[in-house]
Amino acid sequence: MRRVIILGSTGSIGVQALDVIAANRDRFEVVGLAAGTNGALVAEQAAAFGVTETALGADDAARLVRSVDADVVLNGITGSVGLGPTLAALETGKTLALANKESLIVGGELVTGIAAPGQIVPVDSEHSAIAQALRSGTAGEVRRLVLTASGGPFRGRSRESLRDVTPREALAHPTWDMGLVVTTNSSTLVNKGLEVIEAHYLFDVTYENIDVTVHPQSIVHSMVEFTDGSTLAQASPPDMRLPISLGLDWPNRVPGVGAPLDWTTASEWTFAPLDEEAFPAVALAKRVGVQGGTFPAVFNASNEQAVLAFHAGAIGYLDILDVVERTVDAHSTGELSLAGVLDAERWARAFADDTIGSLAR
Repeated sequence: MRRVIILGSTGSIGVQALDVIAANRDRFEVVGLAAGTNGALVAEQAAAFGVTETALGADDAARLVRSVDADVVLNGITGSVGLGPTLAALETGKTLALANKESLIVGGELVTGIAAPGQIVPVDSEHSAIAQALRSGTAGEVRRLVLTASGGPFRGRSRESLRDVTPREALAHPTWDMGLVVTTNSSTLVNKGLEVIEAHYLFDVTYENIDVTVHPQSIVHSMVEFTDGSTLAQASPPDMRLPISLGLDWPNRVPGVGAPLDWTTASEWTFAPLDEEAFPAVALAKRVGVQGGTFPAVFNASNEQAVLAFHAGAIGYLDILDVVERTVDAHSTGELSLAGVLDAERWARAFADDTIGSLAR
């Protein structure tokens, strides 16, 4: 029986995690719940699962993690505010099932430096796929990681054709509904850039050995290429309950948590190289990752500001990456500490807002 704290319990990841737990009461017990502001839904969830410890807001969530005895903390908070709870989970020795990629991206070595081997279990479908494939070989046998990308709603389009993209079009993802910022990030491929940085920190693989391939069917979630020329891929229907269940009970699989692929029907899986001219976000993310320090935090924060400005009608679609690149280029890395990351984010948001203002005039 694993005792679980769920952070971000009212969001998509949290709700699906509770679905998994409800169907497997013999394996899991919920001992803590935290969300951003939806206290009413948290109260309903707590009543349904017999939970007495709840929290609202990231600071209170970190307190909850430190004070409640648990085996696993599922961090499904959205955004870099999840860094504090991530650090709290690691400092207390709990297994961290990490869906909050931003906390690892902005925290970098601050996070990995205090994590014990195997303490962080990825919940993103791509990184869960890599973790599963890596069980087939040693670290020294890995040649490269290959993350798959759906390509978003604008796959195959030229950069110039994206100039007049509307917010409504940017949110029309062909596979996933992930909220305003993350869905927009998927369309620009910023999300995939963030996942490249996350993969570097999770698996200690250099950026030059992490590739992205476009796979619109979203069936192969990622791949690992080994030194003997073998490539292992993890494939399953797009259902987040599978990686969530692995995060909760790693390395054990939870029977029946997802439907398998139907091999009795014909299907096609296609793969194509990433068009870096139309979608430069991955290359920029790799550059930011190599720079390290607080650069990933600046990349993430400035992008969030630009995405919100785009949806507010202040800038155009192609201006999103322009704002991010200008902000990154203007940054000088600061101290890699929780306070230093927060300072870098504040600076990045202010600089991005100034840049957005200049573009809007």
